[in-house]
Amino acid sequence: MVRQGKRVVVFGIFDGVHEGHRDFFRQAKEFEGELVVVVGRDNTALRLKNKKPKYSENERLKMVFQEKFIDKAVLGDEELSSYHIVEKLKPDIICLGYDQHALQQDLQKWMVANKKEISVVTLKPYKQEILHSSLLK
Repeated sequence: MVRQGKRVVVFGIFDGVHEGHRDFFRQAKEFEGELVVVVGRDNTALRLKNKKPKYSENERLKMVFQEKFIDKAVLGDEELSSYHIVEKLKPDIICLGYDQHALQQDLQKWMVANKKEISVVTLKPYKQEILHSSLLK
């Protein structure tokens, strides 16, 4: 089966979907492609955030998939920095949150090592002028 159009991928734990996440999805969808959300595994959340998620990975996957901008939701890799899911999905664009600096650096390193050319875009924070005013000073 040949894929038509662009594929846009975002990553996150999404332990309860809130307005910031919805804005993140909306911004990613503006790239006018199929939007695929990669939901971090329970063990990944524990390693990255040093706490267990409130909702299980399967519950979080279901919550994300119910959101209106999402075309597909999948679970991420079991092993950090392996990016097998990126190999499988073959995205044209990866959208990252304004606070996903470590992921961006790790992903860029992986892309160089594996000779992958994928556009990586950092999206704007939700209500930056209200919630992130300290960043503007």
